[in-house]
Amino acid sequence: MGTRLAGKVAIISGGATGMGGAASELFAAEGARVAIIDRNGEAAAATAAAIRARGHVAEHFVADVSDEAQVEAAVKGATEELGPVTVLFNHAGTIVIKPFLETTVQEWDWLHAVNVRSMFLMTRAVLPGMISAGGGSIVCTSSISAVAATPNEVLYDTTKGACHMFARAIAVEFRDRNIRCNAVCPGFIRTPHGLREVADLDKLGVDVSDAALAAQQGRIGEREEVAKAALYLASDEASFVNGAHLFVDNGFTAM
Repeated sequence: MGTRLAGKVAIISGGATGMGGAASELFAAEGARVAIIDRNGEAAAATAAAIRARGHVAEHFVADVSDEAQVEAAVKGATEELGPVTVLFNHAGTIVIKPFLETTVQEWDWLHAVNVRSMFLMTRAVLPGMISAGGGSIVCTSSISAVAATPNEVLYDTTKGACHMFARAIAVEFRDRNIRCNAVCPGFIRTPHGLREVADLDKLGVDVSDAALAAQQGRIGEREEVAKAALYLASDEASFVNGAHLFVDNGFTAM
């Protein structure tokens, strides 16, 4: 068992599967008491059970993180069960890929709710307790799509641009209360989300072939590589890192 998050209580939204699931497992292995908040109750329960089977501490709470009442209830439950939250990983999110002129108002509002409003609701619910506990670290999942546009992803790219600035603005406003907030920004990652993005873009004629990905970022990334970056930002090792955007893309955005 590691100690990089020893003594900390960590909430991970969207922490049941994919990069969020890898972060739940890694944060717990590094000593955090982990609360998984996810709308997929079955998967969240399975991930929490697997963590406990390894001798670590984890609980799960079912919530749609775009819903205010559900977020408040889940955060309250996590705090009562595990203690004051000192790490928040705002990871929950999804994607809509389609031509801009075919995008509906309903889709626009829905994806902003899932990807952006969720960060607002989760952070607002956690911050008072985190401040009272003496401070903490917030990590938000942004994306290379915050700075590198892709055809047929106007909606998704816009939400990730908002996530990018959300992390920076929280960092500036709450720095004097010992709160750090940073964003982790994955490239193409081997998760159900990432593989669906590749498949949907391919159907729309965007070149996301193995050769194209190799040229852009060398290879497809693994979920554990993103979790390790989030762990660094969550830990005290990043005590003077605040308002930063950490790209986990093997140089995609450096080209």
